[in-house]
Amino acid sequence: MAKHVVAPASELSPGERLVTEVNGRKIVIFNLGGEFFGLFNRCPHQGGDLCAGRTTGLVEAGDEPGSYRYSRRGEILRCPWHGWEFDIRTGKSRCEPDRIRVRSYPVEVRQGADLFDGPYVAETVPVTVEEDYLVVEA
Repeated sequence: MAKHVVAPASELSPGERLVTEVNGRKIVIFNLGGEFFGLFNRCPHQGGDLCAGRTTGLVEAGDEPGSYRYSRRGEILRCPWHGWEFDIRTGKSRCEPDRIRVRSYPVEVRQGADLFDGPYVAETVPVTVEEDYLVVEA
């Protein structure tokens, strides 16, 4: 699978998201405390744009009756259409993790100097010159 440079890492602060398009697919990239995760921007239920979804965490039972704790703040994505929830780190559905998931894409941070040699693919198109033009710089 080819790698694509999509944005400077500095443009995506912790807790934020960025939507990009790669090979005709919209991918939403999340920054979770300096770790980056990519998900296909389409809910498998009925196609809602996940980039518009709300992020939340998990409410878990505490050690005694009536107590609870809130964990994984900002790591669960809720589809804006019908509320289906997905783990941003894995793409797995919260209700049926073994059966339903959003496609996830690995995201890595690379230094600019490392990008010089690739393995990145730039799209090229054929170019022809049909006429010559005079250009004056004034």
